[in-house]
Amino acid sequence: MYTAHPDRYADMPYRRTGRSGLQLPALSLGLWHNFGPDRPAETQRAILRRAFDLGITHFDLANNYGPPPGAAESALGEALKADFAPYRDELVISTKAGYLMWPGPYGEWGSRKSLLSSLDQSLSRMGLDHVDIFYSHRFDPDTPLEETMGALHSAVQQGKALYVGVSNYNAEQTREAARILGELGTPLLINQPRYSMLDRRPEDEGLMDALDELQVGSIAYSPLEQGVLTSRYLDGIPEDSRAASDSPFLNTDALTEELVGRLRALADIASARGQSLAQMALSWVLRGGRLTSALVGASSPRQLEDSVAATRNLDFSDEELSRIDAIVKQ
Repeated sequence: MYTAHPDRYADMPYRRTGRSGLQLPALSLGLWHNFGPDRPAETQRAILRRAFDLGITHFDLANNYGPPPGAAESALGEALKADFAPYRDELVISTKAGYLMWPGPYGEWGSRKSLLSSLDQSLSRMGLDHVDIFYSHRFDPDTPLEETMGALHSAVQQGKALYVGVSNYNAEQTREAARILGELGTPLLINQPRYSMLDRRPEDEGLMDALDELQVGSIAYSPLEQGVLTSRYLDGIPEDSRAASDSPFLNTDALTEELVGRLRALADIASARGQSLAQMALSWVLRGGRLTSALVGASSPRQLEDSVAATRNLDFSDEELSRIDAIVKQ
C-alpha cells in the first residue's frame, strides 16, 4: 500500500494560476509519452508516486495521450485506484480534447459534440466523476468559438470539470476565448502553449503579454524541446533516443551540427550554474515567476528527480540571460 511522503510539500514552489485561487506546482507531470502499454505498469506507477512525493500535485493528460490514444488516461485510472484514492483532493488532474481520437467527423476539433463526448470517455477511462481542468486542445477554425467555449462552460455546469483552459491558442484567439467565457460566467483559467529557450513564440507573438493582461495562467509544454535541451545529443545521436526512432516529434534532420554547437554552448552556461542543460532549460522558462508551471515528462523516477532539482535555482543574472539570448538567437 502506497503512503505519500509526509514532507511532500516542503520544497516544491507553488504558483497561483492567474487570478484564480488554484495553485500549481512549478513543475507538473505530463503523461504525453511513457504511459502506454510499451512501458511496464510498475514503472509508470513508480513515476507517479515519486512525482507526488516530490510535491508534483498536477498530472496533465489528453484524450489521445499514450500511445495508443487513451492509454495514458487508462494507466492513470489504474494508478488512482491503486495508489491515490486517499489523495484525490490533493491532486489536480487535467485532460484535453481536440486532436484526433476516433474516426469520423466528431472524433476531433472543437464541436460541442466532440468535446463533451470526449470528456465523458476520459472520465470513464480514469474512473473519475470530474477533472480539475478541461482544455480545448487546439483552436478549431471551422467551429464558432462560442460553441467551443460553450462546451467548456457546460462541462463546468455539469460538474465534470472545475476549471477550463485552452492549449495552442494564439494571443488573439485567447483574448476572444476569455471574453466569451467571461460572459458565460466560467473564467478562462489557463493557456498551455509550447515554450522553451528554443521556441519563444509565446513571448515573440504577444501571448504572454495577453495572459498577463487577462490575468490568465500559463503552463508550458515541451520546455525541453522533446529532449533536445538535454545532454542526450551533445555527443551524437544515441541509438535508443527519440531522434533515432520514427517519432513524428523529433528526427535526426533537426539535430544539425549548428544546433548541436549551440546546445554545447548552453551546456557550458548550465555547468557554471551548477546545473545540467535540462535543469537550466526548466529554470529558464520558470524565471521571474511569469509562467505558472512547466510540464515535464519522465521515463524513470530518477529522471523526474533531476528535473525537480531545477527548482532550487530559478534565478538568472543579466549576464547569463544575455549569453543565452546571444547563443539561441545567433
